[in-house]
Amino acid sequence: MSKASLGANGCVVVLIACVWSFSSVAAAETARGVVFNDLNGNGVRDEGEPGLAGVPVSNGLDVLRTDLDGSYELEVDDDTIVFVIKPRDWRPRIDDENLSRFYYIHKPAGSPDDAYDFPGVEPTGSLPTSIDFPLTTSPEPDEFTVIIMGDPQPQTRQEVRFYANDVVAELIDTTATLGMSMGDIVGNDLELFTAVNDVQALIGVPWYNVLGNHDINFKSPNDEYSDETFERVYGPPNYAFQYGQVHFVVLDNVYWKGPVRKDKEGKQHGGYEGRLSEDQLQFVANYLKLAPKEDRVVICTHIPLPEIGTWNTQHVTPQCEKLMEILSGHPHTMSFSAHTHVNQHDFVGSDEGYSPDAATEHHHHNVATGSGSWYRGALDLQGFPSTAMADGAPNGYILATFKGNDYVLRYKGARMPANYQMAIHTPEVICSDCEKAAEVVANIFNGSERSKVRMRVRGQTDWVPMQQSPRIDPTYAAAQERDVVAAGEDRRPLPGAKVTEHIWAATLPKGLPAGMHVLEVESTDMFDQTDQGIRIIEVE
Repeated sequence: MSKASLGANGCVVVLIACVWSFSSVAAAETARGVVFNDLNGNGVRDEGEPGLAGVPVSNGLDVLRTDLDGSYELEVDDDTIVFVIKPRDWRPRIDDENLSRFYYIHKPAGSPDDAYDFPGVEPTGSLPTSIDFPLTTSPEPDEFTVIIMGDPQPQTRQEVRFYANDVVAELIDTTATLGMSMGDIVGNDLELFTAVNDVQALIGVPWYNVLGNHDINFKSPNDEYSDETFERVYGPPNYAFQYGQVHFVVLDNVYWKGPVRKDKEGKQHGGYEGRLSEDQLQFVANYLKLAPKEDRVVICTHIPLPEIGTWNTQHVTPQCEKLMEILSGHPHTMSFSAHTHVNQHDFVGSDEGYSPDAATEHHHHNVATGSGSWYRGALDLQGFPSTAMADGAPNGYILATFKGNDYVLRYKGARMPANYQMAIHTPEVICSDCEKAAEVVANIFNGSERSKVRMRVRGQTDWVPMQQSPRIDPTYAAAQERDVVAAGEDRRPLPGAKVTEHIWAATLPKGLPAGMHVLEVESTDMFDQTDQGIRIIEVE
C-alpha cells in the first residue's frame, strides 16, 4: 500500500514510486487523505491521532472542507500540488528553515528540466493511497504582526551577506509572528534560494514566499514549467493560509512567455507580464466562499494589481478588475505587492471593480524592498551599499499589524531608527526678502493620499498645511547624478529617480528674521500615526 505523509524533517516521504513519461496523456485521478491532529508532533499519523473536520484543502483550484473524520478527496492530474489551508489556531509542519510544509507535490515523472539551469522536482511516482496532512494546535492571538519584505533579490553570495546584515540582522528577536517575501526572493540565480532561506530562518518565525519574475527558470519554454524550481523549494505558487482573523491568499501573477528573443523583423518575443489565469481567480472565489465576511482577506502578489503612480503602466495585472469583483463579497480586503522597488499606496473602488456592500475601498500597498535599488550605490562606513529606492526612501520593509479584521502598516528603513519616517529638503540658505518664496519639500516615506502633512517654523509661524505634490525626490536625484560619475567597473550606480506620490510641498513665508531656525514637519497617516521631522534652516 502506498502512503504519503509529512516526515519528521518536514519533507514528504513516498514509499512506492514509479516514473511516467511526459509524452503520456495526463489522466485525472482522485487524491485521498486525512488532515489530522499530530498530537506527538512527529509528522506521521499514529494510532489515536484523530482527524480534523472542516479544514480547507485544495488542489490549486477546488477548495473543500474535510469531512467529520478529517478525510477529503480531490481530483488531480500528473502536475498537481495538493495542500492544506492552515486554519486559525493550528500550525502545519515547520522545517529547520522555518518554511511551512503544508503540501504534497504530485509529479509522477518529475519536472521536465533537463535543459534548465536549475533543477525542479524529482519524480514522485504514483499517487499514494493516502496523502495525510499533520496539524498541531497553536493558539493565535487576536493581534499579531507580519514582516512584509519586498524583493530581497540578491544576485551573488556577497549580496546575500548584504541582505543578512543590512536588513535581517535587526529582525533577530523580533516580536513579529510571521514573515513574507513578496517575490524576487533571489536575483535569477535560483541556487541562492537555500542561502536566503538560511538567513531568514535565523529570524525565528515561520516564513512564507511569493514567486517573483526573478525566481523562475528563464529557460522554460512556457509559463507552465517556469516555476518548477520554486515548487521544489517552496511548494505551490498559489496557496492560502489563515492566521487570527486574517486570510492570506498568495497568487503567482508572473506570466512567463518564454525566453526573450527577436524575430526577423526585430520584434521582441518572450519575457514576462503580469497576469492571473481563470483557474487562479476561481481558486480565490472557491476559498472565499469559506471565509466569513467579517474576516480580513489579504491578497499577496509580486507584480502590483492596479496601476500605482503616474509612471507605472507596464507592471500591472490586467485581471485586477476581475479579482476585485470576486473580492467584492468581502468588505475587509487589502493587498500587498513589490516588484517596482518603490513604496506606494493605491485605493481601488467601484470604478475598478471593487463594490462590497459596505462603503469601503480596497487598499493596495506596493511595499519597500529589502534590496532597495538592487544593492547599488556607494558603500557606507560599515561597508553596505546605500541602495536607496528610486522614490528616495531607504531600503527596508513593512510591519503589518493586524487586530481582528483591522490593520496598521508601518514602514521601517533598514538600520534606521524606527522614527525615521521622512526626509525634508530646503535650499541651503533661505533669502528673507527675495521675490520668490523658498519651497519646503517633504518625502513622507509611507505617506498616501490619505496622509495629512503640515509644517511650521518654531516660534515664527503657525502650522500650515502642505500639499501632496508628486515629483522626483530632489536629494535622491542629486545623489544619483553624483553616483553615476563615481561608480566604476566594481559597482553599478543608483538607478534614475522616479516620480513618487509621497512628496508634500509648501512655501516658507517671506520676512523670516535672519539666523538659524527650527523647521518642523508633522505627518499623520491613514492609521492616525503621527511622525515629526526637523530641519535646521538658515535665513539671511
